[in-house]
Amino acid sequence: MEAKQRQLILEIIESGRDLSLATLREDGYPQANAIGYASDGLTLFFGTARTSQKIKNISRCSKVSLTINMEYNDWEQIRGLSMAATAHVLADDSPERAHAMDRLLVRFPAAWDMSPPAEPGQVVFVKLVPIVVSVIDYARGFG
Repeated sequence: MEAKQRQLILEIIESGRDLSLATLREDGYPQANAIGYASDGLTLFFGTARTSQKIKNISRCSKVSLTINMEYNDWEQIRGLSMAATAHVLADDSPERAHAMDRLLVRFPAAWDMSPPAEPGQVVFVKLVPIVVSVIDYARGFG
């Protein structure tokens, strides 16, 4: 990946607020969820309930797709990315889990003040490792 392309991808990741995550349900249908995320370079992290459908889906198939879309007022401003990634549910005692939680705390400090802490073990953290990243930037032309 060339440096200019990587910089654009990082810019979209950093300025985006939510991502749409597509996982595969047991019945074969895709499931899409809007998720707040944090990042460390191209690697993304999110937290969710251990019993969520997302985690059940990821446990069966770690291949996921996601989009991050930027706000826009007209067509020439459309920017975003699409990513094929591998999802990894982080072990409760892993250093990566602590890193994911730290990244999320930095990005969303107010969220932790708004709700009571979950019981230990109820929340899991997921790391999304990119495999393929495609960028859309209509400022460079349609398509």
